[in-house]
Amino acid sequence: MANTISKAGFQRLQEQLNYLKTVRRGEVAENLKVARSYGDLSENAEYDEAKNEQGILEAQIAEMEQIIATAIVVEDDDISVDEIGIGSIIKLRDLDTDEIESMQIVGSTESDPDNMKISDESPIGKAALGKKVGELFEVEVPDGSIKFEVLEISK
Repeated sequence: MANTISKAGFQRLQEQLNYLKTVRRGEVAENLKVARSYGDLSENAEYDEAKNEQGILEAQIAEMEQIIATAIVVEDDDISVDEIGIGSIIKLRDLDTDEIESMQIVGSTESDPDNMKISDESPIGKAALGKKVGELFEVEVPDGSIKFEVLEISK
């Protein structure tokens, strides 16, 4: 399955993968070497821990390589300011509270709600896609629904 991702997000993923392959692999290999020096591997908790850490790291690397291999990169020039899409930075007004929120719609790989990067697969992201400035939309949430007005779309 392909992931849609911004150019900046794609570059961050490549940097993270490089870090895991170069720095973390070396650290894990060193941990294994130290654990082996403790002797009998059948009763060596440090060795088991280091092998487990190595397995987790290799799984992370494989997952990142898969994401990178199948990613659809959205170039900055391809981000529309006419309608909301992946990469759009939007300003919304909550019509119930009159609060204004800014967020960026991103692919699920880049989702980071704490930094207002909302996945296109999230309820708000899904409902906002394709909307234009001035349009209203409603999002179903566990407590009911929230109505938003699109105030601004930028890149």
